[in-house]
Parts: sequence; structure tokens; C-alpha cells
Amino acid sequence: MTDVNQQPPSPILFRRARPADLAAAWRVVGAARDRLLALGRCQWDAAYPAPSDVEADIRGGHAYVCDEDGQVVAYGAIAIDGEPAYDALAGRWSRPGSYAVVHRLCVAPTALRRGVARRFLHEAEALARAAGAASMRIDTNYDNAEMLALLGSEGYVRCGTVRYGRGERLAFDKPLDVPPHR
Repeated sequence: MTDVNQQPPSPILFRRARPADLAAAWRVVGAARDRLLALGRCQWDAAYPAPSDVEADIRGGHAYVCDEDGQVVAYGAIAIDGEPAYDALAGRWSRPGSYAVVHRLCVAPTALRRGVARRFLHEAEALARAAGAASMRIDTNYDNAEMLALLGSEGYVRCGTVRYGRGERLAFDKPLDVPPHR
């Protein structure tokens, strides 16, 4: 039985982050970082990501948000110009050529388990396709169960590992001529 007074969920707007979004975007990223640390996950540490990373993403034009009723409910960086760490992949990408990458994809605690991360990923793929990228790439830690499940359900394939100063990450890609899951 549905409550006749219940309002349908508000539409979520995907857009490029603006400088005015810095504080709200950092709240989303900081909450996600703190949640992972509290769970004992090794994705990030107390020093990374930092507000300066979000600020650099915004300044560089790579920062995007999902906005619901004027509130930032998701944040991520999307780069079409590559990722230097991916040049040293221990493994093999499934598709050579141009690619886009998503980093720091986070969802606000109030928006978890509502499909917001999936929506962000679909929008990132659409941006990459429009820019002519052949594939989408992303990396995550071996213990980030939610991201691993999302990537698997969206057709991403593990291609190997990449190394950053803070550790090794599992690397995934998805050819962009594959129709998006809806």
C-alpha cells in the first residue's frame, strides 16, 4: 500500500561542479572517506582524498556532481585526457586507444542504495562517448565491495592492477560501444 501523501523522489541533475560546490562536494567525499575508514577498508587514508583534491578537480574542469533539490548527493572526477598510472598497468586493457576515467566517485550517506552511483557512472560513460573515447576505465581497492559490485553489474572487466603511491588498485575497463545497462 502506498501513502497518497508520499512525494515521488526528486529528479537528480548531473552537472559539472562549480567553485561554489566545493564545500558540499567535500562533505560528500569526506563522509565517504570516513565511512570506508570506519569499515576498515583500505581504499583511502586520512590524508587522501583531501579538500585540495576536490578543489583541483573543480579547477581542472574534471569535477561532476549529482544534484538533488540543490543538494550535492554524489561527486566524482571524470577525465577524458587519461591517467598516467594507467600507462604502467600490470595486465592488459581490453580496448586500446582513447579512454575516459572516473576517480573519487562518492555518494552522500543520505543517497546510498538509491542508484545514484550507477546514474553517475552512466552519465560519465555518456560524456566519454560524446568525447569520442573508445572505453571507460576505473580503478578501486580490492576491499571496496560496493564499487566492485557496481562495476561488475555494469559490464566492467578486470584488466589488471595499477600502482599509486598509496598502494595497488584493481583496474577495470569497459568498451563504450557496449550498450549501457539500464
